[in-house]
Amino acid sequence: MAIPGYSEQEFTHEGITKTVYRKGSGPGVIVITEVPGIHPGVIDFANILVDNGFTVLLPELFGTTGKPVTAGYAVGTMLKLCISKEFKLLAAHQSSPITNWLRGLTRELHAELGGPGVGAIGMCLTGNFALSMAVEPSLMAPVLSQPALPLPTSKDRRSALAISGEELQTIQRRVAEEDYKVLGLCFTADGKVPRERFAALKQELKDGFEAIEIDSGKGNAHGIKAAAHSVLTIDLVREAGHPTEQALQRVLGFLHERLDKKSAA
Repeated sequence: MAIPGYSEQEFTHEGITKTVYRKGSGPGVIVITEVPGIHPGVIDFANILVDNGFTVLLPELFGTTGKPVTAGYAVGTMLKLCISKEFKLLAAHQSSPITNWLRGLTRELHAELGGPGVGAIGMCLTGNFALSMAVEPSLMAPVLSQPALPLPTSKDRRSALAISGEELQTIQRRVAEEDYKVLGLCFTADGKVPRERFAALKQELKDGFEAIEIDSGKGNAHGIKAAAHSVLTIDLVREAGHPTEQALQRVLGFLHERLDKKSAA
């Protein structure tokens, strides 16, 4: 299904071909959809990026593009992902194979647009993909929004980052040598994103990790529900001063800081 205002193209890397939707001008940002697919909220977020001066790519990795979110649709997508060879939902110390294709897309976009590099925003089951993509030198602005992999079905998986030890070492080297930064977003009561995971990111990346942890606990000042999960889409509140709006503005600022050509001087 086409997205109004977006061009549609095929991108092939190492024999894998997928549809990619594109809109905008300026530095490149790859938006990796959350479950169940490129739903209207993800498109709205992509349009915010476009309006703020970015070239946005939306790879179609699963689901039906443009289809609204329903419980049945989300469950159906999850069941398909559980048996997909491209996604590893339980692997604690291994990235999903699809991240290699995403790195290829990153290189292609940077080669076309130039500048300091490309940004990537992963959400939910793809949140950690932006971290795995950070081993690609042209990926300069990784954003992990509610990173939910690996699924927290055991104590080890609650703090795991869904990347290999070698990938983590590469990112740590970039932090130490390149002033590399990773941005993470989550709601504090989100059971899909254990507190141990952000603690592990802080421990492993130290000053290289900037955490935005939005209070969704009982009695929080903004009445955010405990079930809140999607910081930049479904649970985003476009009101000045709201924590999710502040998180959105920080994401935009982070992308400009890392990707604008003037920032590379």
